[in-house]
Amino acid sequence: TAWWGRMLCAPRIWPDLGGPRVLGTMGILTLVLCSCSGQPAPLPWDLPAISSWEHQGGLVFIHMESSLYALPCSPIEMEVADPTYRWVQDRAVPKLFSVTKEGHLLFQHFQAGDSGKYSCTVSYKKHGVPVSQTFHYSIFGYHVLGGLDTVLLFHSKLCEDEWTKRFLWDLQDKLRRLEIKQHCKLQLTATFCFPSLNNPSDEFIIQVQLEVSPFGPHWDEHCNPQDTEMVTDCYHKTVHHNLRQVQLALTRFFKEHKSFHVTGADIPSMNFTNEFVGFLNTEQCSGGYGQTKQLQRCLNCCIVCPPGMFSPPKNSQCSPCHVGTYSVTYGVAFCTPCKEGMTTRAPGASSMMDCVKKERTKQAVSVVHKIPGLLLIILPALLAINFLFILSSCYWFYQEYQVSPPRASKMTGSTTKMETATSFCGIPRQGPQAGPGAGPASDTSHLDTSASQRGDEEHTHGAPSPAVTSNLATVTDETTPVLTLEDRMDV
Repeated sequence: TAWWGRMLCAPRIWPDLGGPRVLGTMGILTLVLCSCSGQPAPLPWDLPAISSWEHQGGLVFIHMESSLYALPCSPIEMEVADPTYRWVQDRAVPKLFSVTKEGHLLFQHFQAGDSGKYSCTVSYKKHGVPVSQTFHYSIFGYHVLGGLDTVLLFHSKLCEDEWTKRFLWDLQDKLRRLEIKQHCKLQLTATFCFPSLNNPSDEFIIQVQLEVSPFGPHWDEHCNPQDTEMVTDCYHKTVHHNLRQVQLALTRFFKEHKSFHVTGADIPSMNFTNEFVGFLNTEQCSGGYGQTKQLQRCLNCCIVCPPGMFSPPKNSQCSPCHVGTYSVTYGVAFCTPCKEGMTTRAPGASSMMDCVKKERTKQAVSVVHKIPGLLLIILPALLAINFLFILSSCYWFYQEYQVSPPRASKMTGSTTKMETATSFCGIPRQGPQAGPGAGPASDTSHLDTSASQRGDEEHTHGAPSPAVTSNLATVTDETTPVLTLEDRMDV
């Protein structure tokens, strides 16, 4: 008994007999034997091993330009001793992470490109056994709807690019202070210059378009992003409040700054006088975002477009990249075209490796393979049509030949064509038909014989015989005879 106890109590020796009932019996027997031999009895579940688990943490939505968002490693609080945390992201060029002591991943001023798939592995020891748990997250940026389009009109004496650029630079410099104070962003989107209607020769109008975004520095300082149930409502209220405040602030600003002076060493002093300020509330997605309805608590919010898709500014939908283009990152406004001579096989390419050399498309190849089959179908039809055309032509010539038999033609070519057609179609050539009032057949040989006889008799008697006159009259009815000068004189 002592020997069996030492064998079973020896480290790393534990028979795997397959079933929990047998294992329980052997465990009890081992405890008894080890207790009899005076050695401690290690349990099978306390043997050294490495345990690891994979968990899907789910979808995480973070608002763009969030001041601070902290993502914990585990979705549930874990009470373990001396844990270590390791965050990774599935991108070719990893970014530097800011991780707290508690293992929270920090995002400051969240951008569309920060979206992606993240994984966090927490490692610790439990009863002396190394344990690790990995949590996977899919992080998407989003934003609530809201914005302002501002139109400004300024009068100026000249309309030149150099002075206009200096004026716009001065205008942006003065508006930058307003951005910080009102927690917004002001961006010049377009400028136009055209003659004034009142005085086209000496006065010009400079039209400036400003786009106001409510997501400026510390715009969400009154909202708690960790409160997922109430944070979107707080964002909506904050955006509407900030837009009202910035509209009032811009109206006051342009009342106080009625004229902008632009000076320089190489140009005279110029005045740009403000004449009009207009506002238009907009509810459109930013570039790279679309209303995908993934965020259940805010269905009209704009969600970042994933790789392989894009969304131009002020477009409400994400669309797959067209053939020949691709997008690698989240939140692109326009896809990247492939290199010259390359294209993609299908829309929605999400990697540069999807670009391949241009070749014949599958559709063109399939058409080429179908050409022999098409010929087998079309060629018999063409042959049948040609055969019917030949038969109909022969029938037409036969009918023409029956109705009006061939007569002496004015031109030899017509007779030749008729003979060729009748011989090709196999129509027997018929002789002259005798009928009432019909004269003798007038082919060329007959005419030659009649003419020779007429000539001999004229030389003999000096006048044509009745037979020749009758024959000549018949020829005159059918054809127009060609008479020589001597024939006319004799007549």
